[in-house]
Amino acid sequence: MKIALKNNTLDLSVVIASLNEAPNLFRLLPALREALDTLGVAWEILVVDGDSHDGTRKVVESAGATYILETTRGYGVAIMRGVQEAHGAYVLTMDADMSHPSEFIRALWDVRQRADIVIASRYVPGGYADQPWFRLMLSRVLNQFFATGLSIPARDLSSGFRLYRKNLFDGMEITFTNFVILIEILLLSYGKGLTIREVPFHYQPRQTGSSKARIITFGKDYLRLFYRVWKMRNSVDFPDYDWRAYDSRIWLQRYWQRKRHEIVMRFTPRFVSTCDIGCGSSRILADLPNAVGVDLRRDKLAFMRRTNHLLAQADGLRLPFADESFEAVICSEVIEHVPEENGRLIDELTRILKPEGTLVIGTPDYDTWSWVILEWFYGKLAPGAYADEHVTHYTYRTLSEALRQRGYKELVHDYVGGGELIIQARKPAAAAQSEPASDQGEEKVQG
Repeated sequence: MKIALKNNTLDLSVVIASLNEAPNLFRLLPALREALDTLGVAWEILVVDGDSHDGTRKVVESAGATYILETTRGYGVAIMRGVQEAHGAYVLTMDADMSHPSEFIRALWDVRQRADIVIASRYVPGGYADQPWFRLMLSRVLNQFFATGLSIPARDLSSGFRLYRKNLFDGMEITFTNFVILIEILLLSYGKGLTIREVPFHYQPRQTGSSKARIITFGKDYLRLFYRVWKMRNSVDFPDYDWRAYDSRIWLQRYWQRKRHEIVMRFTPRFVSTCDIGCGSSRILADLPNAVGVDLRRDKLAFMRRTNHLLAQADGLRLPFADESFEAVICSEVIEHVPEENGRLIDELTRILKPEGTLVIGTPDYDTWSWVILEWFYGKLAPGAYADEHVTHYTYRTLSEALRQRGYKELVHDYVGGGELIIQARKPAAAAQSEPASDQGEEKVQG
């Protein structure tokens, strides 16, 4: 399910997912209107109904709220339908069962500028829940299990009482249609570098009607779907994959990231203009706060906003920089993902590097027995990771020759695990550049 949003014409939209909640809505909606009026903003209330047969539509429309019929079952479907129909710059989601008091909305609204998602949380200091001990214990265990297993910085992942910046849903790909969507939204948002804040909340369960989230069934669904969510979280496609790999529980993955970081940082001169091509969500860029980070994926760049501000979304073959812009250029673990095509990527790196500037370039060396073995082993530990995407197999000999043809002087090289090659090279002075590299640069400018 991909989310397409309407234009914002209001400040706040309140989305309520409902199924046979007419008696509770009759009490909730008037109180909700009063609470929203105290905010001094333009608001709307959207009730997304799962085809109830208890007079819900009449209650909603009599209260001046917008009634939306959604015949596809699922809490997640209802929430996303409400988000799509909302006209507010912010979207607040709450339950229809009176367990989310209207007067608490102000507490969420008042901190909206400090985070992209604000959660009414039962499990931060000052928050608590009036629930039977078994239900409370199971809820806490599930939330802790998911928060730890998915590395999400929140304690109450299953709270549906939340305030969102609506634009965070733009283009979001939603997989789950049940209550697990609450975790999926947090996961996808955090992966894009968005911030989450929790506000202490006193939860009191419904007084009338029956809960749609039977706790045992609810818990089984969460555990059954955990592997799917965990696999998504640990996929190479997830925006913060490189960042988390630096502290991975898998020793080999952790070693590899940290050793690469150590070598690249050692080879990169300090206090010079630097560009990291294909930066991803690497700690390398984070430790070069004044460097320009370039990546093709916007979500990886969004994640890196927490540490770096000079970021550009671009294709490595068409970099948006003038000739000879940087004194140092880093390109680690990128060239093997690009078809050779006569070294066009290396030519582009050369174009933006100043004469006598430093190039730090890294790629697996497919002429080493250790890389072949390690790639197989790594593929077993992290299936679907970067090793499966390598389309050009460089060796020390072929990469050194490619640099030599462009006039580079190799200064030093080193290996990660005996298989990943990293070379530090110096670009020649302007007059000493080779003719083939110069001709290619002229053709690129003319094109």
